[in-house]
Amino acid sequence: MGAGETVAPRTGDRETAAVEAGLDALDSAPAGSGRVPLGRLLRERVLPPLAAAVVVLLLWQAVYEAEVKPDYLLPSPADVWGALSDQWYEGTLFSTVWTSMERGALGFAVAVVLGTALGLLLGAVRPLRFAVGPVLSGLQSLPSVAWVPAAVVWFGLTDATIYAVILLGAVPSVANGLLSGVDQVPPLYLRAGRVLGATGPARVRHVLLPAALPGYLAGLKQGWAFAWRSLMAAELIASSPELGLGLGQLLENARSYQDMALVLATIAEILTVGIAVDLLLFAPLERRVLRSRGLAGARP
Repeated sequence: MGAGETVAPRTGDRETAAVEAGLDALDSAPAGSGRVPLGRLLRERVLPPLAAAVVVLLLWQAVYEAEVKPDYLLPSPADVWGALSDQWYEGTLFSTVWTSMERGALGFAVAVVLGTALGLLLGAVRPLRFAVGPVLSGLQSLPSVAWVPAAVVWFGLTDATIYAVILLGAVPSVANGLLSGVDQVPPLYLRAGRVLGATGPARVRHVLLPAALPGYLAGLKQGWAFAWRSLMAAELIASSPELGLGLGQLLENARSYQDMALVLATIAEILTVGIAVDLLLFAPLERRVLRSRGLAGARP
């Protein structure tokens, strides 16, 4: 072959070069390319729930106008808004919500610590997991309200009763979520960590927990839901002036006075707190975890 002659690249070489070029293009994509434009964010994530809320309010008003139930049993949206306004002017709206949120946040934080430790222990000791795992699953399926009478007998009408019910409702979910994430960790990661010297706490911190993060995060989200529901159940039954006025106590007071407008207003407050925590805390965490794993487009 002469010095001036060139060799045409083979088909396989051309395909390999194309694949490498595509991978290089993915690697060099700008960091902010996964961000959703504001207009699209409003159109896809804000407008649909707002439209759904408007439809619910219109249907509610239509049922009220049709007098399916007497107005003292089914108040109008305006009546419920009036009950919320009364709480605002009386200065009890935020204090009531804050009392319940403070209890829920503290109980959930303790549940995360206990549930994480329990999940790691059961993941490391297989015989213990076989013994305790079914009990955890059973506790997770047990309605939290079932624990309230027992907690009242054990601790009386105190904050300890409320926190005990929260922990019994949330800890199994956190532990099971972590166990689910640990089960999905590829064994190759653990072997690579051992080779690199990650043993003991370092193995848990740098290998196990990061790899199990999606399942663990799902367990945390479910644990918060159980903690919030357990708190409402405890406040509904273990009602006492010494405990302060939370959303559950307010709901029970409104029921005893047969004030349906206040009942529905309190239910709306409970629902709003649950939605806000999901949108402001767990949804950004989920998006960050997905983005860190190259799955930014996995969620709509």
